[in-house]
Amino acid sequence: MLNSLYIKAASKRGSIKEIIPELEGNSIVSDNWSEKNITSSDDEFSIGAGDGSFNKKKFLGFNFYAVAAESLIFDGQLKTIEQSDIDRFPYLSYLDEFLSNYMSIFELKCCLSSLEEYNVDYYLIDGSIYGDLQNPFPKGVETSAKAKKELISATLNDFEEMVKNPSDKSVYSPKLFNKYFKIYQEHKYPYTLYLTTIERLVVLKEILKNPRKMIAISKSSSNNDIFHSNMPDIAIFDKYTQKEGISKVIRKKVSKDINTTFPVFDEFFKDLKFTIFYLRLADYKNVLKVELPYEASMAEIEEIATKLKKFSTNGYPYLLKKAHNDVVISDKNIKELINIAKVGEKSGREML
Repeated sequence: MLNSLYIKAASKRGSIKEIIPELEGNSIVSDNWSEKNITSSDDEFSIGAGDGSFNKKKFLGFNFYAVAAESLIFDGQLKTIEQSDIDRFPYLSYLDEFLSNYMSIFELKCCLSSLEEYNVDYYLIDGSIYGDLQNPFPKGVETSAKAKKELISATLNDFEEMVKNPSDKSVYSPKLFNKYFKIYQEHKYPYTLYLTTIERLVVLKEILKNPRKMIAISKSSSNNDIFHSNMPDIAIFDKYTQKEGISKVIRKKVSKDINTTFPVFDEFFKDLKFTIFYLRLADYKNVLKVELPYEASMAEIEEIATKLKKFSTNGYPYLLKKAHNDVVISDKNIKELINIAKVGEKSGREML
């Protein structure tokens, strides 16, 4: 099989070109990009950053999983907050949604602990808060409207009490299923998956009570709000600019731009405003997408850029890079965890 692919690759050698964006004119990029010499801030401030990861291995009778998150804090000294879990899940078509929600809850709770216990001045989230709000529901399972209402009614107070203890970074949803819905064993996994969505929104709301401390940073993005091209905005800026700078600013309000009803705290989330822009912190380095969950002025945006520059290397925030490298769970790690935990079930690959 591989031989035929090698032959196909050889036949197409040099013929697979990059996609050229459909732009109206050469000046359209420069009109939306301001070259700026971004200097490092002289201010003294504390900063945190976090990331998460998950991985899994399929056995004959179940899936073994590992999920983890880490927050790093620098306030003159480097400090670490961690949360992790390993266990098994049965065969579920929506297992990745489950693990993604677990990881997200761990990440958000580590962030909340950074805010509440260490009182960081700024916290960097890997990814997009706005994007998460566009897709608040698990996609892998259907739950009736009546069941959803019952789940929220029974558990919301527990979840709100939970966030008052930021040192506890575990996932509460399975515990609350056992507390209120254990008699519905046939619905255990869809109910628990929906509960993880509620739990994630409860923690996110608590975090966004401090909007001016939160900075979301993405290395990639599919958004095309500026150029409306067949290529994402971030790719166009990355290809057609080289120097430090800041893009045109995009402003969004959730109530206008996201067509959904949130299962909890709908008014709170609908009232959120976002300031979104693209940023290059060092010449010839990658462009980043930055989200601020509030309406920021241009002066505030430029100040944020200088503060990001202070703790960046090669054009990328150092703490985010370190958190990602620390927390990634490789296939090799999964094998090591299986050996340490003495998971003895067959995987089905022994015969190979």
